Amino acid sequence: MRRHVPGAALAVLIAAAVVLTAAQEQAPNRREFTITARDHVFTPDRIEVSKDDLVKITFRAEGRPSSFVIDAYRIVKRAGGGQSVTFEFRADQPGTFPYYCNLTGDADCRNTKGTLVVKAR
Repeated sequence: MRRHVPGAALAVLIAAAVVLTAAQEQAPNRREFTITARDHVFTPDRIEVSKDDLVKITFRAEGRPSSFVIDAYRIVKRAGGGQSVTFEFRADQPGTFPYYCNLTGDADCRNTKGTLVVKAR
């Protein structure tokens, strides 16, 4: 036996499906990265996320102390040699942003660089 769905009920079902799909497309993702500083090199030296993603970074300094700085997001983190620090931020600004080491006691620290790419949705 076939059921007849009234036009209004069908319209509500379609509208609900559209809203659910749109919400899923716009929902932020959670992205996790481990960035290691070793011998004045960040690994990886490039990370890519989408706008509004929640980004979790575990920053690890191997061998000697290092720092991780992204000026546009006001992030400044430091890890002692053999230590790590974990932090989160919302990638709410699309664009390309450098990350770098800013320790002044290590002249080669300024060569430790990477790039955060936040793609627009």
